[in-house]
Amino acid sequence: MSAGDLAAAARLLAAATRPVVFTGAGMSAESGVPTFRDAQVGLWQRFDPAQLATPAAFHADPALVWGWYEGRRHGVRRAAPNPGHRAVAAIQARLPDTVVVTQNVDDLHERGGAVAPVRLHGSLFAPRCSGCARPAPLPDAAGEPAGPLDPPACAHCAAPVRPGVVWFGEALPEAALAAAVEAASRCDLLLTVGTSALVHPAAEIPLVAARLGAPVVQVNPVPTPLDAVCAVNLRGPAGEVLPALVRAAWPDASAG
Repeated sequence: MSAGDLAAAARLLAAATRPVVFTGAGMSAESGVPTFRDAQVGLWQRFDPAQLATPAAFHADPALVWGWYEGRRHGVRRAAPNPGHRAVAAIQARLPDTVVVTQNVDDLHERGGAVAPVRLHGSLFAPRCSGCARPAPLPDAAGEPAGPLDPPACAHCAAPVRPGVVWFGEALPEAALAAAVEAASRCDLLLTVGTSALVHPAAEIPLVAARLGAPVVQVNPVPTPLDAVCAVNLRGPAGEVLPALVRAAWPDASAG
């Protein structure tokens, strides 16, 4: 990340009034939350996560899938928001019309201080019934499961409760997708952070902003397919780049 690029991005942020901050798995990875591409450990290393995260897998073996997701949820609980999450909250505090849109299913944005993130891929902390789709309470915080674990039964219809995330082969939640598209359509800056820009349709959100004339600033350690549409590319981890960006945009601010 060059000083010139940081200054250019800071000018865009300082001039914005309704930015969108769009985040992906790289941001959570900086807090120690494994991505789908990371190697599994223990019992789970013989399973392909992409084969566990499907409706068919849950139908075939609910205990296996529920146990894996409970392990993920416990892992997230051990993680802490990083300075990048706190910088996003600082942007939102400075610019109340900021909309945070995330592909992540953890709760690190909320714990980092962000308000009402739009969740394109659901949440590990919002289970629902696999039959009637009613929201279900979180299970008691017991120890981390070491293997398959029977899911709770829905209090209304007795069907097994499923993780509240979007699985492969499922559509994104209509309300969340509509809110994200609307925010990207009216924003005057889109800041994309830690996303590979390979998972569709979520990856279309920055392109919506770019097509409608809003500048796009990307924070990522490596190039992505979004490089060509970005006004500024800031190479580096979110936990370092975002606090520096906030300080450069508003020298009186503290973030991270």
